[in-house]
Amino acid sequence: MEMTDITRAIAAATSAAASLGLPVSGATVLHNSNKLALRLTPCDVFARVAFVGQEVAQFEVELAQRLAEVGCPVCPLEPRADPRVYTRDGFAVTLWTYYEPVTPHVSPVDCAKALERLHAGMRKVDMPSPRFTDRITEAEAVVADPARSPELADAERVFLGGRLASLRRAIEERGAAEQLLHGEPHPGNVLSTEDGPLFIDLETCCRGPVEFDLAHVAEAVCEHYPDIDQGLLDECRQLVLAMVAAWRWELGDEFPNGRLFGEELLRVLHDGPPWPTLDTVTRRLDGP
Repeated sequence: MEMTDITRAIAAATSAAASLGLPVSGATVLHNSNKLALRLTPCDVFARVAFVGQEVAQFEVELAQRLAEVGCPVCPLEPRADPRVYTRDGFAVTLWTYYEPVTPHVSPVDCAKALERLHAGMRKVDMPSPRFTDRITEAEAVVADPARSPELADAERVFLGGRLASLRRAIEERGAAEQLLHGEPHPGNVLSTEDGPLFIDLETCCRGPVEFDLAHVAEAVCEHYPDIDQGLLDECRQLVLAMVAAWRWELGDEFPNGRLFGEELLRVLHDGPPWPTLDTVTRRLDGP
């Protein structure tokens, strides 16, 4: 979000919390992209804020409740607030339990076990959700429309669109079992807490093979997750690289160093296998 939007978003979150009688006099920005993550103090509430219409906050709230009921390792909603979306000044605000971060970060073994528990719990929840192919369609729409990705070269537009289409076919032809997934269980969406790893940002949940989720995590995590189809994982990793590349070229993308990231992802796709994980690409760009 731009600074003027951040100011308004903070005001919306503090207003929502104050309306519930929660003591709030300050807000710390924890993360800023298309959504804003805040720590409200002194009430210690984790608030997530997005523009109305650019989120599926009600879906996220309902799903979080369902997953918590079956024992999934997800960040719970703020117990002092009604479990709903609060609308203020064009923003959708959701309120969650705040956890003090603990160190060290989540180990690969613990992350794999938590993700396995999440997937097991998700198999118990029957809730309408998008399919992972909807994400491919969104990426294809960005690539196909020069007005949405004006800085993407024509040759790269053809290359990226073709790669997305071919990967969709290849993955679907495998006919793998599908279930409810997190959608983006990368390290940025995993909290390290005294209660163990907890997953956040459930807006991205979709149905697909578990390898689609595993394509978002580090290789070391995959090594501890049982019964992976390595061929399918390789295709899903390539798919994730291609989708993220498309989003980084979208006009108005607010990802830090997004254009540089998009260029690097295109280079990786051209280079071919072995396919790196997203965290590997990120570390490469961040340097030593």
